Amino acid sequence: MNNFSIGVIADDFTGATDIASMLVRGGLTVVQTIGIPTDALMQSLECDAVVIALKSRSIAAELAIEQSLAALMALSKRQPKQIYFKYCSTFDSTQAGNIGPVADALAMHLNCQRLVHVPALPINGRTVYKGHLFVFDQLLSESGMQNHPINPMTDSNLVRWLAHQTPNPVNLLPLELIRQSSAAVKDQLQLNTSEALEHTIADTTTTEDLLVLAQALQHQPLICGGSGLATPLAQFHKEQNSDDIAREPLLKTSGSTLLLAGSCSNATLEQISSFIASGGVARRLDPLDIDENSSLIDDTIQWAKRALEDQPVLIYTSGDKEQIAKAQHVLGVEQASVVAEAAMSRVASKLAGEVNLGRIVVAGGETSGAVTNALGINALKIGQEIAPGVPWTQAMDANGEPLVQLALKSGNFGGSHFFNDALET
Repeated sequence: MNNFSIGVIADDFTGATDIASMLVRGGLTVVQTIGIPTDALMQSLECDAVVIALKSRSIAAELAIEQSLAALMALSKRQPKQIYFKYCSTFDSTQAGNIGPVADALAMHLNCQRLVHVPALPINGRTVYKGHLFVFDQLLSESGMQNHPINPMTDSNLVRWLAHQTPNPVNLLPLELIRQSSAAVKDQLQLNTSEALEHTIADTTTTEDLLVLAQALQHQPLICGGSGLATPLAQFHKEQNSDDIAREPLLKTSGSTLLLAGSCSNATLEQISSFIASGGVARRLDPLDIDENSSLIDDTIQWAKRALEDQPVLIYTSGDKEQIAKAQHVLGVEQASVVAEAAMSRVASKLAGEVNLGRIVVAGGETSGAVTNALGINALKIGQEIAPGVPWTQAMDANGEPLVQLALKSGNFGGSHFFNDALET
């Protein structure tokens, strides 16, 4: 039984598959677990890296810390060389969010004095310059993320934003230093001689910057950030690992394809529109309507059973900002999300039990968590990418037996034709 090269603690399900696919890009074999794995499952895994997918992004800090430390304990049984706390490349969290508290708790348990955050994912347009996070050419706070229904990002300065979440100092690793060399980065990080923890946000605008950072950070016990750093980091680990595990292809599958979307991001809304415009069959479940009349969910399930005999079907609760605002005004912010997630869970579980489903695509982190729980999925073997950060996976039960093939997409990821791309991959 091998020790893991990297153990990842991810704060949501699609973020977990995102970083898992990036580790695969770097040459590692990867399994993603859904929630804290049992001892038996953890001991049975033959892979280079394990990603533990939590659903902790938007919960209270105390609970997020508890879950993250439990994940760390599970990973520690396979003695990973490095722990990676994965959060979204758009730094999804409020001023009272849990990125800072979780990072502080993990750092304390791993005895880290300098903790580097690398949120950037340049391949998907997420870059950091002078501490400010950009989505392509827009500041994060002007990219649409300021309207996020759960974690509105109203400030693009990550040094300032993270400082709201931790009592420890937060500083910047500037691009000018990173462009010098990995040795310059390491020298800068070693300047911290105090016993107190310091957080450092790393500027990053290109994949070359990520390579420099990966080289500098490859021996750090703990790293925090998005998935961008994972590929070059995996490449360094693979070069040093003499017992890496051979990669096997996913099983071939047959059956219908179900598409589910709960994300209200601009990207997902565009993907839904593109799928419908291309002739795709789709139906929206409005949270307000189904809260008043839950039989609409069963009506949609019966409709989908018939439609899936001939073509893929998209069912979605996603809505534009006016629809979101209306639902949240009537139901409350939390209840609107609960209603939508419950609907997606019921649709997925009923159709999986009554239709020969070969593949399921889910758009949205919260929705992905709800759907995987409803389907009783315990782990995912990572396969071919549909888009950067979005792979096809082989779902497995608690005994490692194969179930449906699954693609879990972060709301902001993928091009406008993502759903059609998934069908063709």
